[in-house]
Amino acid sequence: MKVCIYGAGAIGGYMAVQLADAGAAEVTCIARGPHLAAMRANGLKLRIGGEEKTVRINCTDDPNEAGPQDYVIVTLKAHSAAAVADQMTPLLGPDTAVMTAQNGVPWWYFHGHGGAHEGTRLATVDPGDGQWRHIGPERAIGCVVYPAASIVEPGIIEHEYGNRFSLGEPSGEKTERVLALAAALAAGGLRAPVRPRIRDEIWVKLWGNVSLNPVSALTGGTLAQMIDDAAVCGVIRTIMVEAQAVGEALGVRFPIDVEKRIAGAREVGEHKTSMLQDLELGRPMEIDALVSSVQELALLTGVATPAIDSVLAMVKMRARLAGCYDGAR
Repeated sequence: MKVCIYGAGAIGGYMAVQLADAGAAEVTCIARGPHLAAMRANGLKLRIGGEEKTVRINCTDDPNEAGPQDYVIVTLKAHSAAAVADQMTPLLGPDTAVMTAQNGVPWWYFHGHGGAHEGTRLATVDPGDGQWRHIGPERAIGCVVYPAASIVEPGIIEHEYGNRFSLGEPSGEKTERVLALAAALAAGGLRAPVRPRIRDEIWVKLWGNVSLNPVSALTGGTLAQMIDDAAVCGVIRTIMVEAQAVGEALGVRFPIDVEKRIAGAREVGEHKTSMLQDLELGRPMEIDALVSSVQELALLTGVATPAIDSVLAMVKMRARLAGCYDGAR
């Protein structure tokens, strides 16, 4: 099995080492800059469970060198993936599947969805329909990413927690291709359950992303600090209630309630969201995939989202002034 990790940063690199070290797949990493140079010189290193694994792995910044794959696992952030969709085409053979391992609403969301919105394109996560056209929604396999990892220096990844990557076909079917990918990930020591309703799980994670991420960027607070502040937690709760209404209008079933979701976030403790970390480091922020996309879905379904609209307007301005966002106003 040939697997390409496109965007072999922290999460992608973690997956690459686990798959390659177990011999579960022939892995190629698409990376760039100092991280790529370090992988070429010294291999890709993973610190996990008090140990360090090093694998010599195929790595390049040119997809043409890799050629067609059985699976492409896209671990770039959503805005970065949209910008390079046309560069992925050399990796795509007739039967190549593409797993989207990103936060937020995926670009293929309405492929295989059924109902009135079947085939609807989402401008906030796929501007110009680039991924829909260059990759094709029929290739898509959904994924909800739960682990946390970081690049501590070029070529070295530190695993922090978690090993679950929930998978699912947009149609809900347990196809041969999704089961084969799940088996390969499991052989690499990763939990990879195949879900019949992957969108439900996408929304449970998105529930936190749409609320905790922008509010943290505006306040500078950790999860614990925001939730322990009654007024700020009230804003977070209102956003979650609005997001739930949008999801349910699209047929999503939420397996837990808002209070349990908030309690789960509080258990993580003094953790900074990825959006706050990006802001502090001056990196592009995932505003569109995590928040603008929910507003777009709200407009599509006719659900009012005044709290989401207000926070989105403010976090866009905060990010734009910091040079971390150049999307639509």
